[in-house]
This record gives sequence, structure tokens and C-alpha cells, in this order.
Amino acid sequence: MNRLTLVTTIALGGLIAWGSIGFLAAPARAQAQPQLHKQRTVLSSRAYDGLWSVSVYTAYGPCDPTYRYPARIIGGRVMQADNDFSYQISGAVVASGAIGVTVYRAGQSATGYGRLRGSSGSGRWSVAGNMCYGTWSALRRVAN
Repeated sequence: MNRLTLVTTIALGGLIAWGSIGFLAAPARAQAQPQLHKQRTVLSSRAYDGLWSVSVYTAYGPCDPTYRYPARIIGGRVMQADNDFSYQISGAVVASGAIGVTVYRAGQSATGYGRLRGSSGSGRWSVAGNMCYGTWSALRRVAN
């Protein structure tokens, strides 16, 4: 499985898990403890919500050696955290912490995948065709 397939799988899994929250949290006709189940589902989907600082390091290629981006996670969706329109971030994180993200900048895109644990995370990223690749790390600055 190549990186793009893995990132797509993680992102789609996150979106499916995120979309399933509403379905799973809907009142069940024959469920013994519907309220308790609903609370667990919502809490697990928001475990990584907040403002994150993401540092990107290039290991290979002509890309800049380092980048730093703020990102915001809300309900498992990764998005832009500021008004800097020179780049865009989109992606998803699931309850296990697996994350897939795409950053668009200057007409190019890079995909990243990895894992968040508590208030930190790390993983790998690459540009299409492996023109550049490297690692990333993240720290949560503020929880929602």
C-alpha cells in the first residue's frame, strides 16, 4: 500500500467515523443505555480537538528545510487555524489518533500521515512523486 493510499484510507476512515457519530449517537429503539453510549461516542471523537502547532522537516528534496503551521482540529476534522491564505490544511483524525492531512501551498500539495497521542504527535509526509519527503511533529497549544 503506497503512502497516498494510506493517507486516503486514514482520511476516509476519519470522515466515516466522524459521520458515524451522528448515526451512533441517534436514539436507539432497543438500546439498554442509549445516553451512556452517546456520551462515549462524542467524547472519543473530540479527544484531539484544539489548536496545534505543526513543525515539518524535510529529509530529502529541494523543499524548504523546515515549515511551521498552526492547525485546528474540531470534531476530528483538521483545518486552517489562521488567516494566512498562502496555504490550506485539510484532513481528519480518528479516535485512535491516526491522522491523515493534506497541505496545499504555492500550487503544490503534500500529504502526511501519522498518529496523535495526548497533546503531541508525529509522522511522515511527502510531495507527489517523492520530490520531497520528511517527518512532522505536532504539539497541542490549546484544547477546545
